[in-house]
Amino acid sequence: MEEKMVGVIGGSGLYEMEGLEEVQTVSLKTPFGNPSDPFIVGRLEGVKIAFLPRHGKGHRISPSSLNFRANIFGMKKLGVQWIIGVSAVGSMKESIHPGEMVIPDQFIDRTTGRASTFFSDGIVGHISFADPICPVLSEILLQAGKEVGATVQKGGTYICIEGPQFSTRAESKLYRSWGVDVIGMTNIPEAKLAREAEICYATMALATDYDCWHETEDDVSVEAILQIMHRNVENAKKAIQWIAQNIGGKAPCVCAGALKFAIVTDPGLIPEETKKDLKPIIGKYMK
Repeated sequence: MEEKMVGVIGGSGLYEMEGLEEVQTVSLKTPFGNPSDPFIVGRLEGVKIAFLPRHGKGHRISPSSLNFRANIFGMKKLGVQWIIGVSAVGSMKESIHPGEMVIPDQFIDRTTGRASTFFSDGIVGHISFADPICPVLSEILLQAGKEVGATVQKGGTYICIEGPQFSTRAESKLYRSWGVDVIGMTNIPEAKLAREAEICYATMALATDYDCWHETEDDVSVEAILQIMHRNVENAKKAIQWIAQNIGGKAPCVCAGALKFAIVTDPGLIPEETKKDLKPIIGKYMK
């Protein structure tokens, strides 16, 4: 049986994983360029972990400049089956307080100009994305949050904006009228690409502020976010450790077969170079 490997993409404030053993630093090249940073690969509670700081160490890369394709392709190349996307978010509801955790089950994409698919250069694929979050992994994240004492909301909609600027007040109020729960800048196209790569993906959204819609709270600022973020990061690290201890026996769900009927291009017309580049993703379907 193939050994499980869990990928962790650390968001704002989560730049390293403590407690890893047998640690290696792995630099990967991909057909899409370089990932945000070298991957840190090791074992946590005996489970293989591949950790990547989404913005690079020292938070060097803006949300709009992230090479999402290289990051997810690198995870696939390493053999990752599950990805936990840890993200700082703004709360769009009074009931979600800064310092609390949300495990979203839906996305609204308001990004512009980001490369959001592996399928170009002579190949077309249409994955199902109606339910964008892995239900098995999201349940594990939910349980982990509760076990470490965090206040956790199950389900909800994450609206992903382009950034790096925060929303205008008018935008924030518009998004609230759509019924969204949290707002962030990074989980799209990350989740789309993970599904294309047949990797189970779920978001651990850590609320840091009320964006700028709240009438009695200060407008969102980096200073205020950082104060909450440090507390959130400690909960996230504890939750990931719990996940490592308890993910045994869980099998990746239908996400692992997302491409089975998705590729519509005649295999004979797909350029050989494209087949070679995408082999880690499409190899089992293109003999």
